[in-house]
Amino acid sequence: MNSKSYIGISLVILVFGIIFIPKIIDRITNDEVVKNDRLNIGRELPKSDELSYIELYGENKKVPDFQFVNQNGDTISNKDYLGKVYVVEFFFTTCPSICPIMNKNLVEVEKELGKNEDFGIVSISIDPVHDTPEVLKEYAENYEIDNPNWNFLTGDKEDIYTLANKGFGIFANTDETVPGGFAHSGLFALIDREGYVRSRLDNYGNPIIYYKGSIERGVSVLEGEEEPQIDILIEDLRKLL
Repeated sequence: MNSKSYIGISLVILVFGIIFIPKIIDRITNDEVVKNDRLNIGRELPKSDELSYIELYGENKKVPDFQFVNQNGDTISNKDYLGKVYVVEFFFTTCPSICPIMNKNLVEVEKELGKNEDFGIVSISIDPVHDTPEVLKEYAENYEIDNPNWNFLTGDKEDIYTLANKGFGIFANTDETVPGGFAHSGLFALIDREGYVRSRLDNYGNPIIYYKGSIERGVSVLEGEEEPQIDILIEDLRKLL
């Protein structure tokens, strides 16, 4: 390659640097690359007041079929909640850590929305051997829960774990190394009237998928800590209702 070719290439690189590099730096500084390019190429973000569907293999994800027994000994399935907007959680009654926070939060949600007959809650025990209908009934009474649309469910352990881990993708398992002997994520799933899993979008236009239920509503958090999500869950339930 002769000297003229080297000069020509150098001029092209110089022009590119003068024109485009300042623009790239400016976009990175304003966080536009992350917000607009990485995640949202070729699609328009939903409006802020819209809730997203959760796509799985190209289809909107529905709540998996389930059928268990509630605290009153009645058989309850997902079909009983069609036409209602509801929250699903996985918990166990002897949990010494996050479950009391989760259900305290859900009591707050119920106080806000419980008068609406189209609102419900499904609490599924991951310790069905201990959590019989009688135990669940006493647990519900201790929380002063009398909403007929809030069912505490128990049933076959394998079916429950399949529903949690494979159906919802909400982790639940036995673990003797943690307090209470069971490990779970403390997440809430939001289900619409047609049985679809719904979610609000984060700042980058992605669905948050599930709502963090294990952080107490109204508590102050330090910088870098996770924020409570009960208020946004209530907001999104109101949108669907």
